[in-house]
Amino acid sequence: MTKRVLYLAALLLVFFSMPAFGVSKEIVQLQTQVQNLQDQMAQMKQSFDERMGVMKNLIEQSTDNVNKMSIAVDTLQKNLTQQNTDTGAKMDQVSGQVQALHDSLDELKARVAKLSKQIDDMNASHQNLPTGPATPPQAQAPPADVLYNNALRDYNAGRYDLATQEFADYLKFYGDTELAGNAQFYVADIEYRQGNFQQAVTDYDKVLEQYAGGNKTAAAQLKKGFALLELGQKPEGIKELNSVIARYPRSIEATQARDRLRKLGAAPAASRKPSPSRPR
Repeated sequence: MTKRVLYLAALLLVFFSMPAFGVSKEIVQLQTQVQNLQDQMAQMKQSFDERMGVMKNLIEQSTDNVNKMSIAVDTLQKNLTQQNTDTGAKMDQVSGQVQALHDSLDELKARVAKLSKQIDDMNASHQNLPTGPATPPQAQAPPADVLYNNALRDYNAGRYDLATQEFADYLKFYGDTELAGNAQFYVADIEYRQGNFQQAVTDYDKVLEQYAGGNKTAAAQLKKGFALLELGQKPEGIKELNSVIARYPRSIEATQARDRLRKLGAAPAASRKPSPSRPR
């Protein structure tokens, strides 16, 4: 587009240097073409502004949904902490529901981040229009949110082999993102569900060591304790469950740990005051 404008400007200079009686018609045509180009640029700017408005509206809606989801999760978790007398089976069911809410919240956050990146990319492309021929896009991994959501869907549907591969791909390409700790947790959890308790212990440890600040830390330590008990390592399993109670005394995981210890006939350790930096 820029080259075409320069070319037309050069032609205007040439025609203006010629006698007036021979170029009047050509000048009118060039002026018309220049005006058309200006109109096209104005239309492009209007279209870009409209798309930016739509994208900003989507981000505002997604941010509002994230805030509402956070309030709902906080309210549900506070209510659950007051129901410590529920049976173990009921607590497992409620824990699954809360976990699903956390996963939905994580997905919403990922979508908001993606929308923000799209706006940044659009701004960059608008400010730096290409001057040469475009190069074909290179093959790459699926977007992070698409890969994670596909893996989570297959996990919830019981397609564990496929989900394991997808979570492994997510860790390979997006191992430093916010949801990487969740992906590592689900890899270990699939191994636990398939009865591979020794490997599950190893991969739960990866969650605890590599993603200690993630929101699956308490769940990983709880399930590690369960896996150790399944392996017949009762003292080690009891130690992990007591550690969950000590570190996260008001969490759902602590309630599950206390229930399991009572079934084992082991008195739960005294809880200490929860740390203010406990990840949600």
